[in-house]
Amino acid sequence: MRLKLVIFDVDGTLVDSQGLIVEAMNLAFEGEGLTPPSRADTLSIVGLSLDVAMFKLMPEADSDLRARLVDGYKQGYMMRRTETGVAQSSPFFAGAREVLERLRAQDDVLLGVATGKSRRGLDKLIEGHGLGGFFETTQVADNHPSKPHPSMITTALAETGVVARDAVMIGDTSYDMEMAAAAGVAAIGVGWGYHETTALSAAHCVAEDFAALEGALAQVWENAS
Repeated sequence: MRLKLVIFDVDGTLVDSQGLIVEAMNLAFEGEGLTPPSRADTLSIVGLSLDVAMFKLMPEADSDLRARLVDGYKQGYMMRRTETGVAQSSPFFAGAREVLERLRAQDDVLLGVATGKSRRGLDKLIEGHGLGGFFETTQVADNHPSKPHPSMITTALAETGVVARDAVMIGDTSYDMEMAAAAGVAAIGVGWGYHETTALSAAHCVAEDFAALEGALAQVWENAS
């Protein structure tokens, strides 16, 4: 049986965590007496590893300040997530869980994650949404260079034994699409996330909602066969 691998980004793709992300960033900057970035600027860095994200937001700052901002973000994020719970602070997008369940039920499909989250953050999300056992491979920022470096995808392929032509990356940012291109796998952009669809130029196609996602996957695999 020819196995297929579907790799999902998390924030902005499976779950809508923008409120939590923006609030945590605001807390980090305010904690240093700085004006927080705009909501648009904060959402523009979702998906990047935190050190890279903070450099993009504050390139003129010294490394010590950026490190404090990273720590402040982590603390604010964990505090707010604890207060509100995972399901409320990072709810599924409409149709996300149902699509995960249908894909998981297919014998020839494996599921994976490639996210800018930490291992701790991803584990909390999986636990909070009852997704234990859904993903065969989970790649996080702790172990890889930041997106769009292809390391997360190439490691996912190695762990599952799936060849690049049978893998698809699904994400909402240009970083996801560029990572997929660098790894030589197909990419499907999503129209409900944090980057404008015009930024997803490296995608093979863009699904406007989860109802369209399975059709987009079928089309990508048909083209690859």
